[in-house]
Amino acid sequence: LQEDLHYPRSQAQNLIFGCLNKFVEPILNCWPANKLRERALSNLMKHIHYEDETTKYVGICPITKALNMICCWVENPNSDAFKQHLPRFYDYLWLAEDGMKAQVYDGCHSWEIAFIIQAYCSTNLIGKFGPTIKKAHEFMKNSQVLSNHPNYERYYRHRSKGSWTLSSVDNGWSVSDCTAEAVKALLLLSKISPDLVGDPIKQERLYDAIDCILSFMKRSTHLIN
Repeated sequence: LQEDLHYPRSQAQNLIFGCLNKFVEPILNCWPANKLRERALSNLMKHIHYEDETTKYVGICPITKALNMICCWVENPNSDAFKQHLPRFYDYLWLAEDGMKAQVYDGCHSWEIAFIIQAYCSTNLIGKFGPTIKKAHEFMKNSQVLSNHPNYERYYRHRSKGSWTLSSVDNGWSVSDCTAEAVKALLLLSKISPDLVGDPIKQERLYDAIDCILSFMKRSTHLIN
């Protein structure tokens, strides 16, 4: 659509892209270049399938979600990979007054609930809102990533065991500040009676979270996301 064309291509770009399509593309489809392309595309699909499987087909954002889904459809429109993509597309969509919208992430549940817990713990309202905080506590415990994804280093991923994501456990991507805020919230809840907020998280899981946070530390003592 013209409305979505924020940066129109110049005539020079159109000329270059036309030449690439007309002269270079046929060369890449001939031996031996086509063999190299096949290997590259095969390796690329392995990375795409790995990302899909480790994020429960949610993806990291709606852009990669849509692109990965299209790649799976091109590979095989009847594949299980493509079929598993379809229901998770609704994680990004919501209906507003002026039509369908797509959010830039599948949510920020863990991030926001960690701050909500901290806010409640800083007040004298724990007794009044005990059931609400108890549900938030259970959500945080259920949202922790409990194991590393298989072969994560091979696919240039960071460890995830013990971490929290920005959204939910399905997302699978460890985030340092989300993990830190979740640990802070859970430590605050551990000081409150379990009768009000539920049983505290196991210490071993907190140790895993701290190990994950420290794994983000660079030699300069700065943390990376």
